[in-house]
Formats: sequence, structure tokens, C-alpha cells
Amino acid sequence: MTRPHVHSAAAHRQARSDFSAKRRATIVGALVNLPLALIKIVVGVIGHSQSLIADGVHSAADLISDAVVLGAVQMGMQQADRDHPYGHARMETAATSLVSLFLLITAGALAYDGISHLAAEESTTPPTLLALAVALLSLVLKEGLFWYTLRVARRAKSQLIEANAWHHRSDALSSIAALVAIGGAMLGYPALDALGAILIGLMLAFIGVRYGWQSFRELVDTGLKDDRIQVVREQIATVPGVRHMRRLRTRTMGGHDAFADVGVFVDPYVSLTEAHRISEAITSRLVRHVDEIADICVHIEPDGHADSDAAHALPLREQILPELEDAWSTLPAAEDIQRVTLHYLDDIIEVEIQLPLSRVRFHEREQAAFDAVARDIPSISEIRLLYGAPTRR
Repeated sequence: MTRPHVHSAAAHRQARSDFSAKRRATIVGALVNLPLALIKIVVGVIGHSQSLIADGVHSAADLISDAVVLGAVQMGMQQADRDHPYGHARMETAATSLVSLFLLITAGALAYDGISHLAAEESTTPPTLLALAVALLSLVLKEGLFWYTLRVARRAKSQLIEANAWHHRSDALSSIAALVAIGGAMLGYPALDALGAILIGLMLAFIGVRYGWQSFRELVDTGLKDDRIQVVREQIATVPGVRHMRRLRTRTMGGHDAFADVGVFVDPYVSLTEAHRISEAITSRLVRHVDEIADICVHIEPDGHADSDAAHALPLREQILPELEDAWSTLPAAEDIQRVTLHYLDDIIEVEIQLPLSRVRFHEREQAAFDAVARDIPSISEIRLLYGAPTRR
């Protein structure tokens, strides 16, 4: 089952709004990172600051991250198609893995560079005041970019954009390390550069592992957490007509959305249209009250129906109806039968026959005749006669 059209239209409008915000945040990040990376690298060379050069390389790595994020956001907005029936939200999940990988690579490079400088004993030319000013400018710009991107990510509920926001924060942290390193080197403590790089590397590694693990869990179809699954169960149980449920399964996609399927037991004698209405009510309630649920497939099952081999071996309508019609063909009521309804219960079939109201006066005699038919067919437990005007098909 899919969510009703009214909910789909509202969800689509919200998705378009979120897409615009995510795209804008990513473009803003790229426009900041490109000139900032160039300035830091150039000034680092001119101003004799290895930490500022490393910080510039870090900003350049952010450009790669921005490009990956922008492409993933664009692809993630594509509608479901034949090759991707569940949509393209996993594009964001895969991109989150790539961003996490960039974070880990950058973390390793910073830590290695810090250890190398810590082990080196040669004297270096102290950095200039210009290098210190650029590091401070980088800190201000990247910290502002972090908070702006994080706000967009949380509003759009996007782990990909949030991971990219933390990539901006990692650049701000490396700018702090550069500030401390430059200031320390200017004051005669060059070892602070190496120690700062190692610390930032460890922080980046933590962020990369965190988001990489989350995206990995999505890629292997990890379901919602137990407390959220309990909320789903409670919402389904409140729908009138639902007796109990089984096999509730969920899988997350795109950082926030989840797809679900569930088997729901209802009164075995309800009509097909009523059962369908119950499934629609379940879908509508979950979409309204459980933020993560993007779509759910509801499998309606008759309460009391068994999954035994005997139940699965019962003949289908096309198989049993000819046998029934042949068995009651000589009965007077056979020509007036308006409808035959089959109820599959446990390992037997109950049959309901609708006859015109004019035949009700023959009920006892005709019921006895149909009872005899039921006794001669092993899979039939009983045949009930109903009387009334023909119903609309």
C-alpha cells in the first residue's frame, strides 16, 4: 500500500523544498571552499606556514565532498522508476559513505603530517602575521558555514547534509589548529603545530566513523530502532478492525525515511473492500503519526487462517467451483444462484450462496440438500444459504 494522494502531494512539495535548501547549502559551501582553499595554500607558502598549507588542502578536500553531495542530492530527488522502485534515496546514503571516507582520509593525512613534523628536528622559518590572519578568517567563515549547513540538514532531516556540515566543522577545527600552531611557532613553540594536527585528525576520524557506520547500517537494510518500531505497532493497533499483527519489518533509507511491511489480521468474514479500507487507514495513520514512515505495504490476513501445509493445499476458486457446481447442478435452487463466496479458514472452506428472496420459503429443504453436497466434498466444511436482492458487482 502507498500513502494516499493527498499525503503524497504534500510530501512531494516538502521534498522539493528540502531539495532546494540542501542544494543551496551545498553550493554555498563550494563557493566558500574554492577561494578559501586557494588563499590558504598561497598564503601558507608565502607566509612559511606548513599548518596553513595543510589547512588549505583540507578545504580543497571539502570541494570534493561538496561535489559528491551536490550530485547525490540531485539524484536522490529523482522519482521511482522501474530499475529503482523504491526511489533513489539510497544515493544519499552511498554519498554519506563517501563523505565519511573523505573525512577518514583527511584525518589520516593530518595525523600523519603532525607526527612527521613532531619527529622532525630541523629548524623552520617562523610563519608571518598574514598567515595568522588568514587562519583566523578561515575559522570564522567555516564555523559560520557549519552552523548554516547543520540547520539546513536538521530541517531537511538529511544525514548526508549533516555529515557535510561536520566536514565544514572539521575544517574550522583545523583552522583552530593552524591558529595555535602559527601562534606557537611565532612564539617559539613549533611542536604545537604537530600536536594540533594529530588532535584534529583524531576528531575527524571520530566523525567519519560515526557517519560511515550509520550509512553502512542503511546500506545493509537496518530497521528502525526498537522504540520507534513500538510506536509503529501502537499506531497500527489503534486502527478499528485490526485484531493483531505479525512480521512487522522496516528498513531505513536516505537517513530518515523508512519503508515497512506488516501482516495484519482482521475478521475473516469482512469483505475485500472493507479489508482494503482497513489497510488504507493503517497507511494514513502511520504517515501522519510516524515521521520516519515513507511507505508501508499492508498484507491483510484473515484471523484464524493457518499457514499449515493443509491450508496451503486447499483448492483455489477455479478448482473447487466447477466441482461444487457439478454437485448441486440437479438441485432446484441451482439456476437461481446469484453469488458464491468462499471463506478459507484454517484447513477448510466455508461456502456462502446468495439466492433470491423469493426462495426463502424453501430454506429448510434446500439447506438440507446443500448440506449433503458439503458432506461429499472433503475440503468443504459447510454451505450457508443467504437470501436477498442481487448486489451491485
